[in-house]
Amino acid sequence: MFKKFQAKEAISGVSQVKSSVQRGIRSKLVEKFPPLDDYIAQIFPKKEPLVLVKCHDHIEILSVNQEILFFRQREGDYLPSLRLLHKYPVILPHQQVDKGAIKFLLSGANVMCRGLTSPGAKMITLPKGAFVAITAEGKEHAIAIGKMTMSAEEIRETNKGIGVEVIHFLNDGLWQMKQLEK
Repeated sequence: MFKKFQAKEAISGVSQVKSSVQRGIRSKLVEKFPPLDDYIAQIFPKKEPLVLVKCHDHIEILSVNQEILFFRQREGDYLPSLRLLHKYPVILPHQQVDKGAIKFLLSGANVMCRGLTSPGAKMITLPKGAFVAITAEGKEHAIAIGKMTMSAEEIRETNKGIGVEVIHFLNDGLWQMKQLEK
């Protein structure tokens, strides 16, 4: 999604979110990601304005103090940015790939089933469609965020094809934005 994302060309509008809408977004995020409940006040300080950045390709970004926090495409679910996920790793469940998958993930490739079932990988049981943080063997922080295309059981059984569709990865256009410019 963000492979060729360029901030200067992609942003089409920036607006401050009303406090009532902000409360609704906060409650939806806590409902979608229950571990966020303990950190929501730190992520969205009440005194700081929440900014909604609209981009081309129907992408929306939520930002506080020019820091990119969450994003979504079309009317889908908001997902945390990798920078936010590095600060609060409990937001998403983690699937670990082996060392061999790192270079492919950093170029935006999807996670193949074999990368999740090999000896260096660790896979937790999750249903199809679950959003996950993808970590790599021997690394502390997530290197990508993706959506399970099969359940963990199906991945173990078939061991072929794409297991996780990558949405956002280290060094993609969203990662390189770092902060939104004023």
